[in-house]
Amino acid sequence: MGVTKTEVFTAEQNRIAELAKALAHPARVAIIQYLIVTRSCVCGDLVDELPIAQATVSQHLKELSRVGLIKGSVNPPRVCYCINEDVWEEAKTTLGQFLEAFTGSTCC
Repeated sequence: MGVTKTEVFTAEQNRIAELAKALAHPARVAIIQYLIVTRSCVCGDLVDELPIAQATVSQHLKELSRVGLIKGSVNPPRVCYCINEDVWEEAKTTLGQFLEAFTGSTCC
């Protein structure tokens, strides 16, 4: 979807797409799962945990941070990440309502 086309959709549709896109990579899912279990971590911990390069981990953390699913506290040279509880609740509600809207059909 082109950048200029997002304005033709509702804010809710854009937010659902943004959250879904952030979760649409297995490395990001693994990062979220790790943060849920550990409650917080330093980027280096994720590099040790995941089979991907540090630069790639950083890019995935940046995307998860961009949509607000995670947050970090900077204590140079380290950044400690954790789940952003407010946005996590928003994501649960928004994505839950979106998925629950379908109640089955007689199609095909």
